[in-house]
Amino acid sequence: MNSDRFILSQVLDLVDRKTLSRLVERYDAESRVRHFGCRQQLICMAFAQLTWREGLRDIAECLNARPSTLYHLGFSEPVAKSTLADANEQRDWRLWEDLAKTLMRKARPLYAGEDLGLDIDNTVYALDSTTVDLSLTLFPWADFRKTKAGIKMHTQIDLRGPIPTCIFVSGARQHDVLWLDDLLFEPGSFYVMDRGYMDFARLHLIAQAGAFFVTRAKDNLQYARQRSQPVDMRTGLRSDQIGKAKLPKARADFPSLLRKVRYYDQKEGRDFVFLTNNLTIPALTVATLYRLRWRIELFFRWIKGHLRIKHYYGTSPNAVKTQIIRGADTFFDFVTGGSSGLDYVRNSANIPSRMPKTKVIFFKTETGDAPVLDWLRELPTKARAKCTDKMERLA
Repeated sequence: MNSDRFILSQVLDLVDRKTLSRLVERYDAESRVRHFGCRQQLICMAFAQLTWREGLRDIAECLNARPSTLYHLGFSEPVAKSTLADANEQRDWRLWEDLAKTLMRKARPLYAGEDLGLDIDNTVYALDSTTVDLSLTLFPWADFRKTKAGIKMHTQIDLRGPIPTCIFVSGARQHDVLWLDDLLFEPGSFYVMDRGYMDFARLHLIAQAGAFFVTRAKDNLQYARQRSQPVDMRTGLRSDQIGKAKLPKARADFPSLLRKVRYYDQKEGRDFVFLTNNLTIPALTVATLYRLRWRIELFFRWIKGHLRIKHYYGTSPNAVKTQIIRGADTFFDFVTGGSSGLDYVRNSANIPSRMPKTKVIFFKTETGDAPVLDWLRELPTKARAKCTDKMERLA
């Protein structure tokens, strides 16, 4: 019999209890609550993410399958489906957003020294968004098109890790570039974006903050070259020019010098045109920085393939945002758990198949590697037949 602490409890210890209590007090999240507090909601949602639960009833039945285990996890009473539903519907989702920010701050220093393969010490961020399709019947508040609904998860990640540093959930109708109005830019950092963020007025805000951007130029860009710099054609570079936007409105929005780098990708067989306000780094570094932007696509692929952010346990905006942010918190639990957690994320990011409904995820513990689901090793086979049919029994 396992006499040590459950691995799930050790993973959740990464969430500081004092921090959670402070956030609960800030948002008055436990007013008139008797036994199912925010800590219990946190455990339920983390369990649901790690074991790929299909609904509220599934979560409650699996957790209630072993009452003694439930007690040691911090529950004084069995989990009720309606209680968990009310918690997701009514407790402010911003509590979990602030909690995610504390985990971000904890995770980033662990990977701050990671080598990007570039001769720059600046922090490099990638910006992008991903759309999650929803049912228009169940989520009428998230209308996107005539026959479907959807939401967008706008994300900024530090490419050293990669670790998300900012996540914002909006309706799918919102254009990506509008998110730049809400961001605070860090002086000296690079912000790598696709051409969906191409807006000269907003790019100028990045330059005014003392930061640098790297983005792809749109096909209809009109550019006035002032001078050209030599390039090595053998590396794929075709040109390196410094100039300004040509159209009057574009030049008024971005009056500073603008650098345009043309690069030919042999694998793709086509040219790419990049824009940046950094005039000193090598032209090949500009192309390499944009290539590293692909890491945020791998992050979205991992999130959608391994966490429950496509099927929701509630239909209100608060419940949906709570589940998405809690899914991100689960990712931070991985990377905050050490190098083994991040290695799992990286290795599984290239797996195209869907994650099985019961997942065994390994973390470094004091006694060595152990599966998160080890605490469910002895699920009853008769009393909870439905539960055991959905879970693998560990050897």
